[in-house]
Amino acid sequence: MMRETLVQRGASNEEGFSWRGGEVSRIEGFSDAVFAFAVTLLVVSLEVPDTFDELLTTMRGFFAFAICFWLLFVVWSDQYRFFRRYGLEDRFTMLLNAILLYLVLFYVYPLKFLFTFLMDELLGYSSAVSPSTEAVIEKIEPEQMSLLLVIYGAGFIAVEFVFILLYLRAYSLRETLELNAYERSVTREQLQSFMINMGVGLISIAIALLGGEEAASWAGTAYLLLFPTQIANGYLMGRHRRKIVAAASPKEKLNEKKAE
Repeated sequence: MMRETLVQRGASNEEGFSWRGGEVSRIEGFSDAVFAFAVTLLVVSLEVPDTFDELLTTMRGFFAFAICFWLLFVVWSDQYRFFRRYGLEDRFTMLLNAILLYLVLFYVYPLKFLFTFLMDELLGYSSAVSPSTEAVIEKIEPEQMSLLLVIYGAGFIAVEFVFILLYLRAYSLRETLELNAYERSVTREQLQSFMINMGVGLISIAIALLGGEEAASWAGTAYLLLFPTQIANGYLMGRHRRKIVAAASPKEKLNEKKAE
């Protein structure tokens, strides 16, 4: 299991943040199994192609699979860091994690459909021909594109909202978990990061609903806002933590002298 391997190799060390997760818990093991199943659902075909044409058709899904795999890996990585950082196993945390896993499984097919369609459009494979009637089969009608982006955006927002609740839970237990100033800053940065993601998702849905078919491309382009906003969030919170470290250094030196 990847999670156990990372823990054994010492990958659970984060500079400035003491990870409170011990051995891999049953909820983490179950989560890994669910993520593995979700990746299996993303596979273009579980059957070995019988002909070269079938092989080429299968290979066409390589880029869409890569994008979907990366997005699932990002969610897994966020969930992994949360449990390693805080080691929470209370009922509320388990409930939120169960909801997260449900969303991952439920939105695998919309995720796969969206990026397969986009990559086929980009590569010129946007249409297929029926073998019986030789008529062109459209994968999605133009007026349905906005609805597809709304469905994707709803899943994106739901996942981000669950992470917001998870980190709010951890922050509410900051005294119990004995989070220091640096760790609290990291927790707030993560909260802000997921809130930014959620806000961008809401913007995309608003564009898709209000703009209709003509604004579908803009609804998708709205997700590019994630890059500058997340960079700004990381920069501002990083600067805040550097001040925390600078302010704590003289105190630490004083404590070391007293100990001597």
